[in-house]
Amino acid sequence: MSDSSSASGPTFLATDGIHNFRDYGGYRTQGGGRVRTGLLFRSGQHVEASEADLKTFADLGIRTVIDLRGNAERERHPCRRPDLWDGEVVFYDGETSSRPPHEPEQPIELTAETAHGRMLKVYTRMPHNEPMQTIFGQYLRALAERDGASLVHCFAGKDRTGIAAALLHHILGVSRADMLEEFLRTNDAPTYDILERQSLPGIEARLGGPLDRDAVAELMQVREPYYQRFMETVGEGWGSLDSFLDRAIGVDDTLREQLQARFVA
Repeated sequence: MSDSSSASGPTFLATDGIHNFRDYGGYRTQGGGRVRTGLLFRSGQHVEASEADLKTFADLGIRTVIDLRGNAERERHPCRRPDLWDGEVVFYDGETSSRPPHEPEQPIELTAETAHGRMLKVYTRMPHNEPMQTIFGQYLRALAERDGASLVHCFAGKDRTGIAAALLHHILGVSRADMLEEFLRTNDAPTYDILERQSLPGIEARLGGPLDRDAVAELMQVREPYYQRFMETVGEGWGSLDSFLDRAIGVDDTLREQLQARFVA
């Protein structure tokens, strides 16, 4: 079932219609433990999930899905779930962003440079986005409170989802180097064709023609400067990531302890 793995442990899952489906456990923590595997999964949306994909989802024992998309995205791209699945989908009842972060809101000339700049703006806005603060808090509380495995996803499974994974890993004591490694592993996903199939035609239709491949890569992949921009913005606004988690997300000592007890072995 696994296509690849790293020394840290996470693996990609073979899928037909879900991009970037992987376990984001397995990383060492600074306290000498390791993030448990088999409980924490992440991916892009499941709108094209095949029957085989749904069986994989069911076999993993996923009981909670945290959908970081807003209502409009969820209505435009309804996700498939296994028949008779009786788990819970946690979501923000409103809009978390006007469009998926990699899709331009209005026609612009997209070069690699302008696409990169657009993505930097996405990561600059994200820490201050109150709906995103809310859904990040919902995500962390759901992980602490609900039994079984969970899956967190957005549209592409790389920007909002990548930051969600980083926030949890920080709470669990994963090093900054490994947090960045996990964020960038999205670029190794063997399902890139799925993301392009779901995203690129709509973007090019709005912009009036084919995009330069380097510009597409800046939109569809992740970059270290994107991650660093989020962290720098947090530092400028809140002083530290811990302060951001406390003041903006609502992560108190009790929630930290619950998450650490559940996910660190």
